[in-house]
Amino acid sequence: MNVPKVQEGLKPVHINCTKESIADTVIMPGDPLRAKYIAEKFLDNYELVSDTRNMFAFTGYYKNKRVTVMGSGMGMPSMSIYAFELFYFFGVKKIIRIGTCGGLKENMNVGELILATSSYNEGSFAYSYNGKNVHLVNSTSTLNNVLKEVARNKGLIIHEGTVITTEQFSFYSDTEHVLARVPENIDLIGEEMESFALFCIANSFEKEAACILTIVDSKFKNDFMSIEERETSLNNMILLALDSI
Repeated sequence: MNVPKVQEGLKPVHINCTKESIADTVIMPGDPLRAKYIAEKFLDNYELVSDTRNMFAFTGYYKNKRVTVMGSGMGMPSMSIYAFELFYFFGVKKIIRIGTCGGLKENMNVGELILATSSYNEGSFAYSYNGKNVHLVNSTSTLNNVLKEVARNKGLIIHEGTVITTEQFSFYSDTEHVLARVPENIDLIGEEMESFALFCIANSFEKEAACILTIVDSKFKNDFMSIEERETSLNNMILLALDSI
């Protein structure tokens, strides 16, 4: 393992519950209210186990499998805090991020899913975290294979490939010059804001991590997902994650 040294005796600062309150597997949407929605709609015998800073974590059962659903917040800094604490303090074995993204391929449609087999980031997150000067990190292939099999059984369209983790929301920044600097051998299919941090941290702990994303907009199409369409499509992604545990 290549985990940064943590001060002796330090307790988790951002998750306030016992170690036993968190399941081995965590499903992580960005939005804590989406975590609440998932718990209320899909879990049995769930309870709110942490609400520090209103970043809700619920633990319950899905088809008799114990699972925690917890928000990660937006961006790599927020994701890194919660992923690290879950792995380090709570002994979590796998995290599946579920989120939204922009599509970067013309053949991909709004509402379809992406499985991020790797994530690219041009910045210094990995170096700041544990001194690794890397810009491309992989998710866990065994977990990805389970997600792909479940997606096939459900008849879901899921695109596999590398996503770029940006440090600004793409609609509020000029990302074209960033995309133009990506090495030619890296073929990007989507852009989002969290997976690079999750994969870096999971790999440092030698734990499992995956990321599935719903395409909600595309640079090739003047098509934005409506509120009603988001509910249906996001449910597909949520159930894919839950059925894969």
